[in-house]
Amino acid sequence: MSAVGSEVGADALARLLDDLEAYQGHDIEANLASATAIEQAAREGGDVVLQLRARLVQADMAQRNGDRGGAAQVFLEVQRRAQDMQAPALLARSHFHLALTYSYLGDHAASLEHAISAVEQLDDQASPGLRLMYLIRLANALGDVGSIDAARERYLQAERLATSINDLTRRLLVLNNRAYTEFEAGELAAAAAVVERMHPVAAALGRDFLIVERDTIANIQIGLGEYAAAERTLLSVTDSPLWYEVHDLAEATLTLAGAQRRLGALDRAQRSLDRARTLCEERELTGVRVRVMAEQAELHAATGAFEQAFAEYKRYHAAGEELRSAQQEARAHTRQVMFETAQARDDARRYREQALRDPLTGLRNRRYVDDHLPAAAALAAETRSPLTLALVDVDHFKRINDTLSHDVGDEVLVAVAQVLTSVQQTVADSGFVARMGGEEFLVVLPGVAGGQAAGPLEALRRAVAAHRWAPLTGELPVTVSIGATTTAGDDALTALLADADRMLYAAKRGGRDRVMVLPRAV
Repeated sequence: MSAVGSEVGADALARLLDDLEAYQGHDIEANLASATAIEQAAREGGDVVLQLRARLVQADMAQRNGDRGGAAQVFLEVQRRAQDMQAPALLARSHFHLALTYSYLGDHAASLEHAISAVEQLDDQASPGLRLMYLIRLANALGDVGSIDAARERYLQAERLATSINDLTRRLLVLNNRAYTEFEAGELAAAAAVVERMHPVAAALGRDFLIVERDTIANIQIGLGEYAAAERTLLSVTDSPLWYEVHDLAEATLTLAGAQRRLGALDRAQRSLDRARTLCEERELTGVRVRVMAEQAELHAATGAFEQAFAEYKRYHAAGEELRSAQQEARAHTRQVMFETAQARDDARRYREQALRDPLTGLRNRRYVDDHLPAAAALAAETRSPLTLALVDVDHFKRINDTLSHDVGDEVLVAVAQVLTSVQQTVADSGFVARMGGEEFLVVLPGVAGGQAAGPLEALRRAVAAHRWAPLTGELPVTVSIGATTTAGDDALTALLADADRMLYAAKRGGRDRVMVLPRAV
């Protein structure tokens, strides 16, 4: 992709992706090559969001090529990454693609849910062109669940956006989608009215209708009984110089055969049907091929060849059952892939959470402290708000283990953890309690200043001492010593923890079951 080679900055790559997402066209191989080149350039530039956007385009091409399971896996993985990164625009794009995936699976309710989420998550700064594409997908999803009035409203919104940016190509795209949705809903008069509005837009573009647009128009004409008009709409479809997917050409040629059969032009209908069958065999278009067989049975019946019609119908029925079975298997495979991806994502989240918690007490562990305490200290320094760190140590814990057993010692640690957590949550809106190892705990109290720290820490100490220990430890008391320091400055964490440890040592040396606080200047 030469544009990527000449413009490798993040802004240039974003513009290229914007165009690719909004104007994909039907050339899957070209789109895939472009998205791959953009991903490579984004990787070299260290831009993760652009890499993931490019991966979504690649997966979309894979889905359009039939690999729905693999594509769904990518969509879900990007969705997880977007959630973790708190990147709403990227999250919107993942919902946008998942809406189509669920539409393919026939799960129209889930498709609608993702289409709604896509529009809701879309950045307010998103281009009108991108926004209207999301509105089209939402309108299509609404049409699929039978909410035709709501679908019309979204189509109108998308058309107004296309008009506001003078984008005739996308305005025609909106109208074509709306016309087909009206047709599918059985609203033939409404569909025909939309088609009338398509003609001046195509004329303003200076081009003929695309194959997919002609197929929409011809289906509506057939529904209205205008068979000759439908034939004229599609007659030159195979000579069209405009780009198309072979699937679109096969669909349109099959529609042409149906129009000609209804018109009574049976020889022309057979020639069209033969062309459609050849396309299906060359490109393995199984779904269209089955419908070709149904049309062939109708055509045999129209010519009076009833035995051939019956034989073809039986072949159609068998092929239809085989196709439904294959489709069900493909849907099951895609759903399994999606389930396994979601399960793996949940497992990974659970494992990450477990890795940051002490298995005995359920408190945060030393690893969590190392990961999250620097951010708490940085926030305190930035906002000049106080932060108190307190080290809590269970007094004479070795005596509990040696006298009563290690199992009892473990139960004591669990109970101390519960008491500390309960009191901490009443003292500060945020903060946490962590087990640092052995019988030592860390209590983090944001918003608690040096002069105010002694009171809450005394509450912690008293709560532990007042706990009903007799059923667990008998006559042995359980108390804690607490050493703390407080800061709102740029003190290094290592220095803060060292000061808290020094205060803890002073509390123990002073007789245990007490609190020692070293205040710092703010």
